[in-house]
Amino acid sequence: MARITASVYTSHVPAIGAALDLGKAGEPYWQPVFKGYEPSKAWMRANTPDVIFLVYNDHATAFSLEMIPTFAIGCAAQFNPADEGWGPRPVPVVAGHPELAAHIAQSVIQDDFDLTIVNKMDVDHGLTVPLSLMFGQPEAWPCPVIPFAVNVVQYPAPSGRRCFALGRAIRKAVESFDAPLKVQIWGTGGMSHQLQGPRAGLINKAFDTAFLDRLIADPAGLSQMPHIDYVREAGSEGIELVMWLIARGAMNDKPPRVAHCFYHVPASNTAVGHLILENT
Repeated sequence: MARITASVYTSHVPAIGAALDLGKAGEPYWQPVFKGYEPSKAWMRANTPDVIFLVYNDHATAFSLEMIPTFAIGCAAQFNPADEGWGPRPVPVVAGHPELAAHIAQSVIQDDFDLTIVNKMDVDHGLTVPLSLMFGQPEAWPCPVIPFAVNVVQYPAPSGRRCFALGRAIRKAVESFDAPLKVQIWGTGGMSHQLQGPRAGLINKAFDTAFLDRLIADPAGLSQMPHIDYVREAGSEGIELVMWLIARGAMNDKPPRVAHCFYHVPASNTAVGHLILENT
């Protein structure tokens, strides 16, 4: 049967993708960011999965504000990089895994989570920047990816409690798939940041580092945090962190092994957080 071997958590700051695409990764401003992911790239080379289930949020690219699903699973055979207004990123097309995606949709919907099934979708920086951070600039991504989009753009966003429970349902779905696949689940977005208004540029290192600690040691308790705490402490876009709880909920119930943890300020006007957890 398929199994989840690890979970990866990372910010998906669009400026990181631009820095990489424009050859600026070696500049003094960006060097600390990319250096923090060098151990992750080495870990990934040694632990390349058969499939990645990647939780991210669409930034009004595939879904306009006219129609926003709370949870949407990509079931297509491939996903093209999106044009977000300055042309698509020069990254490989994302190969999907329609069989596993359809199986997860079937299982999770039967467990009473309403998913939107998407059979054609372009993927924006929310998905491609994490791939670039973990794999660099290959000619092709080394494994298929199942995109899983979560609405954290238009309120109401799903609760952390709902996201954590959804992760558990995804784990159940993966483990019932009849093929010996090694699956990683990634949670992306965050950490603390606000892009507009009087608090634009907000960074809360104390909140961010406490979130990382609780994500490792007390995810069930962390999942009870109300939305207002994310907004007050981590800024309006800090709500993206609920997506990390989907990935954490998909891990088994034993304490995980921390393979790598990294935190850096600033990257553009945000805090970058990163964590790799292995199932034990």
